[in-house]
Amino acid sequence: MERDGVERLLTEAGAGSRRLRHALALLCDGQWWTLPGLVRETATSRRTIEALLGELVLERDGDRMRVPPVDTPAYQDLIAVAPPPEDPVAHLVPHYADALDRLTGLVAKAPRARHVLDHVSATPDTVLRRALLLGARFWLPGARLLCVGDHDLTSLAVKLVHPETDVTVVDVDERILAYIDEQRLGVRTRWADLRLGLPASARDHDLALTDPPYTPEGIGLFVARAVEGLREDGRVLLAYGASERTPMLAFKVQQELTELNLAYEAIYPDFNRYFGAEAIGSAADLYILRPTGKTRPAVQSRLSRQSTAIYTQGPQAVESAAPSVAPAEAIAGFEPDLLVGEWPKELSQPRVRLSTWLAKPYAATPSRVAVAVPPGLEAALPRLLLATRAEHVRVAGSALPPLPNVLSTVYEVRNASETAVDAVRRPQPAGEAETVLRRILDNGHGKLVNTWREGLIAVARAQGTTLTKNEARALIREAADWSEGLTPIEAPLHRLSALPSAVQTTVTALTGTT
Repeated sequence: MERDGVERLLTEAGAGSRRLRHALALLCDGQWWTLPGLVRETATSRRTIEALLGELVLERDGDRMRVPPVDTPAYQDLIAVAPPPEDPVAHLVPHYADALDRLTGLVAKAPRARHVLDHVSATPDTVLRRALLLGARFWLPGARLLCVGDHDLTSLAVKLVHPETDVTVVDVDERILAYIDEQRLGVRTRWADLRLGLPASARDHDLALTDPPYTPEGIGLFVARAVEGLREDGRVLLAYGASERTPMLAFKVQQELTELNLAYEAIYPDFNRYFGAEAIGSAADLYILRPTGKTRPAVQSRLSRQSTAIYTQGPQAVESAAPSVAPAEAIAGFEPDLLVGEWPKELSQPRVRLSTWLAKPYAATPSRVAVAVPPGLEAALPRLLLATRAEHVRVAGSALPPLPNVLSTVYEVRNASETAVDAVRRPQPAGEAETVLRRILDNGHGKLVNTWREGLIAVARAQGTTLTKNEARALIREAADWSEGLTPIEAPLHRLSALPSAVQTTVTALTGTT
């Protein structure tokens, strides 16, 4: 009787029954399978696999299952005899066993997924094959690769397989940036909330790779930022998957790509496999996209109407997030000279968007600034404070995090809570190292090394000695080899936190005092 139900499912699926027949073949091959394993191996949604399992009489061993060997002959004429389409780089994987072992350990120890960021971890085999495909399709020696978000650790796979590639990661998750830096494989890390902008130092790349939130809004934003980070003749590699049950969602995502005027050079079906994401078969296709002459204007148009709601879960979920406007009561008695972010329209003060505030210095020098931080963008708080030299800043939001200790060089925090922070600028410090550090943090949009260099030269001048720019750079490089090209606003928090000690090291080397 169970065969009748299986035949009915296969008939209803028609030509699309290839996935179900593959799953049936696996269950009949004598091996034991878990449900997640079947989903991932066949790249078929959990609901579809469950429908098949519901029609079979199965032998079970804990959470593992199979068709009893005695029953398998009854299904031989229904299963898919031919294997799935060949992986373009599967033949290379056995030559990189050491790299796969290393990646398996790195992925296992990586920071846990954050559901509010739609994190789902790719398998170690997937990130290795991404690196291999990059090398098989493009010339990587000396090439520059930008990873637009990298919870999957593709950057580390590329450096293990192609160490001569220049790799930069931009990500909003401080834990991921710190973990990547801990591996000391030469990957550059930059903090960025892509809803607010792409770091200035993350431009002019040959290739960009992204595995973004799987909403049309998330895909559109991440791919647009990837294009921003490319040279004119670059390519974007995009991981995206949808259930075979939801073709309309896939269509909406591809509409986003079409509106960016991108050419499709290749699509590798089911190339990416994941631990989780069973609703989409624990799999995603890999797109290779090429910008056209009409792409950059389309990107600018897309970014000009960007919403902060791009995720499927949490405070910035597409379906639940409402426009966030800070209440006027948040600045009662404060009387700001400038409003940053979304405030009620009836307020008369000049205002500026959060993205503009982070992208470049404000033309004027307001004394009192009020900043509205929408739910889900709290990680930007330290950078929003570094973006100004105002004497008094009031921040309104929800679930605001505590400020990192390094900012105490610049601000005294008053009346801090989860919904508001008052930060008052401290007087200029007296010590030499503190003065140099303050100079760096006061110039949030400037290249960290340049400001640091000028601070050291000023210290040397005050000591009655001479320090050349090259000599100053050498001291900085020795103390902080990660600092080149970085601005304070782009710096991951673990790099900002390392600044006081690194600055002290350079001043000590210069003056011989501690």
